[in-house]
Amino acid sequence: MPEKLRKKKHLTSFQLIILGFAAVILLGTILLMMPFSSLDKVPTPFHEALFTATSAVCVTGLVVKDTGSYWSMIGQTIILVLIQIGGLGVVTVAAAVSLVSGKKISIMQRSTLQDAISAPKVGGIVRLTRFILKGTLVIETVGALLLLPTFLLDYGVKGIWMAVFHSVSAFCNAGFDILGTATNAFPSLTGYSGNILINVVIMLLIIIGGIGFTTWDDIYTNKLNFKRYRMQSKIILMTTACLILIPAFFFFVCDMRKLSTGKRLLASVFQSVTTRTAGFNTINISGMSEASKAIMILLMLIGGSPGSTAGGMKTTTFAVLILNAIATFRSQENAGAFGRRLEYRVIKNAATIAMLYFTLFFCGGIAISVYERLPLLDCLYEAASAVGTVGLTLGITPGLHIFSQVVLIILMYLGRVGGLTLIYAVFSGRNKRNIKLPWEKITVG
Repeated sequence: MPEKLRKKKHLTSFQLIILGFAAVILLGTILLMMPFSSLDKVPTPFHEALFTATSAVCVTGLVVKDTGSYWSMIGQTIILVLIQIGGLGVVTVAAAVSLVSGKKISIMQRSTLQDAISAPKVGGIVRLTRFILKGTLVIETVGALLLLPTFLLDYGVKGIWMAVFHSVSAFCNAGFDILGTATNAFPSLTGYSGNILINVVIMLLIIIGGIGFTTWDDIYTNKLNFKRYRMQSKIILMTTACLILIPAFFFFVCDMRKLSTGKRLLASVFQSVTTRTAGFNTINISGMSEASKAIMILLMLIGGSPGSTAGGMKTTTFAVLILNAIATFRSQENAGAFGRRLEYRVIKNAATIAMLYFTLFFCGGIAISVYERLPLLDCLYEAASAVGTVGLTLGITPGLHIFSQVVLIILMYLGRVGGLTLIYAVFSGRNKRNIKLPWEKITVG
């Protein structure tokens, strides 16, 4: 009997992931509430600190206080640490601490790591974790060095901090910027809309962070031999390319006609890349057409890829739904890609996750619209940005009341921990073996 009780109290890996994110958010909230975290040395209200900490850990980028002009260097550092933890994942960071301290990682920890980063198998998980940590350090360092010349020229010595902050924020798909001032709050990267270096570096960091750690491993191991990639990686890369190029073409044709051809092309591609996961913007989003805003809502809901720094329902979920629709139109019994069949369970999970995200997005947007008495499209845009952990805004977030802020906090949190993680954590009574998706087919959520 005691043994059965102990088993009941044992937390599953999915529950550990959810509780880990919650614990880091709470700690970040407490630190951001302290007077030393604000530039004016005044305590920050709990709900504003909680919103900022949640946005940072969930790598979203929605803020109620301008990061550059409100938070002190200590506050910005706390936010950056929260972004890094949220981007890599709480479990991955905990494993990194164990590796650095020389401790052995238990079987339970390895299993939790596997779920946290969508690894193909438990075997080799420590090697993959080391690869992720080293790769993250190298990519963020290179990104900071490439951004450094521009920021040094514009901000002097402070440009070093600017380069580091924006490199980490872009790689982790967070969208936080510290370019705001008391007279120009919430600017994002609009001041660098014509700077090719800043645009290209930020876009590359966003894409690399958003394709997933296991896709990195595939690229690193198999180089340009695309045929040897896992089915997962193939679908991620193909879907990512389509979700960048097609919307970019649409934005170029329908918006930003006042810009020169070169700047218009750069802005179109940047907005297409950043919309799914990152939250930076180089133009005034509220000035875009309603058709473009609707497309951006869909892109934000799709998000990044499994096991990446990004949130959302994931590119693989979207791809599975498209492949299943194509198979249905062709009257084919089974959906598939690259000569491989998709299992029914994968399709069922993809449909469940999509339904979950669309429900959260729609209910959240309506709740905010009704409470704030604001246009529904604007509220749906903010809700999609939150649940997709993107961070783009039409400018209404800073002025929202506490109720609406809480709605966005819930959406950000649920959007980051992931659909399947949430479902499996709630229905933890089921055998994990029965609910785990077969990696060799495709992972969604």
